[in-house]
Amino acid sequence: MKSEEDKSFKPASTFERIGGDEGLQLLVEKFYDNIEFIPEAKLIRDLHPKDLRSSREKLFMFLSGWMGGPDRYIAAFGHPRLRARHLPFAIGPEERDQWLMCMQRALDEMAIDSMFKQQLMSSFSQTAHHMMNQDSG
Repeated sequence: MKSEEDKSFKPASTFERIGGDEGLQLLVEKFYDNIEFIPEAKLIRDLHPKDLRSSREKLFMFLSGWMGGPDRYIAAFGHPRLRARHLPFAIGPEERDQWLMCMQRALDEMAIDSMFKQQLMSSFSQTAHHMMNQDSG
């Protein structure tokens, strides 16, 4: 019989650290509530459909796989091709910054470790910058 010391250590995935389905759903709801209700997010709110249900669902599905959980988005829609899917929308520095502000506020409302929040925001910032398709000028 193996002792506890012999078991290999497996670090928790980002999906597990955010709280699995429940934590991820909370993040997505808070994020889209920010987009919907914070006046400073008007530019990115206007890029979304009037009804945000589909947007909420797709972000949840995408982030599930992106964070190391079930690949729901890929199962339903295929490869995310994030940049290509966002090309129809004008995304410049202001839109990027509004998206990141909404995500930061959502994370700040969650009971998760501050270092973990910083790690997530670093990853979100890289991705949001990559989505830009408009010059800053």
